[in-house]
Amino acid sequence: MLKKRSLALLGAALFLAWNGLLLLFLWGRPGASPGPQPPPGSHLLPAQLLQLAQDAEAELRLQRELLLQIQQLAACTATNPAKIPTKNPPKPKTGGTTRTIGDPTGEAPVIPVLVLACDRSSVRRCLDKILRYRPSARRFPVIVSQDCGHAETAAVIASYGAAVAHIRQPDLSDVAVPPEHRKFQGYYKISRHYRWALGQVFRTFRYRAAIVVEDDLEVAPDFFEYFQAVLPLLQQDRSLWCASAWHDNGKEGLVDAGRAELLYRTDFFPGLGWLLLAELWDELEPKWPPAFWDDWMRQPEQRRGRACVRPEVSRTMTFGRKGVSHGQFFDQYLKFIKLNDRFVPFTQMDLSYLKKDQYERLFLRQVYSAPEIRLEELQKEPGRDSGPVRLQYRGRDSFKALAKALGLMDDLKSGVPRAGYRGVVTF
Repeated sequence: MLKKRSLALLGAALFLAWNGLLLLFLWGRPGASPGPQPPPGSHLLPAQLLQLAQDAEAELRLQRELLLQIQQLAACTATNPAKIPTKNPPKPKTGGTTRTIGDPTGEAPVIPVLVLACDRSSVRRCLDKILRYRPSARRFPVIVSQDCGHAETAAVIASYGAAVAHIRQPDLSDVAVPPEHRKFQGYYKISRHYRWALGQVFRTFRYRAAIVVEDDLEVAPDFFEYFQAVLPLLQQDRSLWCASAWHDNGKEGLVDAGRAELLYRTDFFPGLGWLLLAELWDELEPKWPPAFWDDWMRQPEQRRGRACVRPEVSRTMTFGRKGVSHGQFFDQYLKFIKLNDRFVPFTQMDLSYLKKDQYERLFLRQVYSAPEIRLEELQKEPGRDSGPVRLQYRGRDSFKALAKALGLMDDLKSGVPRAGYRGVVTF
């Protein structure tokens, strides 16, 4: 990259030198001008002098614009090579070497935000908060990928101008589905859209990490701070495969709002505002499912024993009751999720405790040093804070009964409870 930058700067210098010499030569000739020559023996009139000055000014302006273009190309090549498509893209490393994401000068990494949109003109609420809270347009470019071809939604996205990049999923046809899945056509289209949009981010634009958001999410003030801080964990700890801004059991009253800095590992893929590396997309893309992509992510074949990072207090909340799920869980759980409203300086904190070995030593010690009590004992004095306690469940039915009694989400996906880690659900 340094060689390319040097060549670009050398070309710019030679270009300017040549044009400077040319202008000096033209100005130094008696009666010379960049335009047509006056007849012999004539004198330059004031109008001709004015035209000569204007021509020279225009020429200098053109040279300045060309120089700026050369400088921008050199800077783009040097500081963000991942954005320049190549005919033969380098294959990602798959061994123990951690790939560096971002700028070789040591600046903060570039992490695009991919917003998946369809036919919700309320995407404005999502984009307004993203643009309001992002600390840098260069470090967090926003790409809105629209499916469905909905004109009103397209107009809303276009109203942001250059603040966002608007791309459109080209295939709007129905997906061929099994007869028994006819009513699930929407889930098939969503999965197709995800595959296409993630392919654009990682293949066409060649970013090395991305934050994925849907058009019905509102983000917290420290949304970007959180993801910037946890990115190095994903690079360093291969037992992590994503970081999510969402807490499935993040309802008011079930979280410790006063400790918004708390982060956990979870075996459950939360989604709803999540970060992944390009290496993970290299792994998932060839086998991407035709439908129900999020539940597919929760299967053991995809998870492969890996965990995600998730917060105690959600950094996203959903306002999208209407959708292909027809409001499933929304009225009972999702609309009560507490969105964090306090900025936590995660990038200034030591998050190494989330690495697998260190985390399991500390977390499991805390869990099993807490006294075990029965549900009835907890319900007798629900307002009394006696410190951490442990309720033990034994099997699926036992878990579901406890979860319902406590107001937690009681469903399991591939045997994993929401927000759980090694079978432990904290609240």
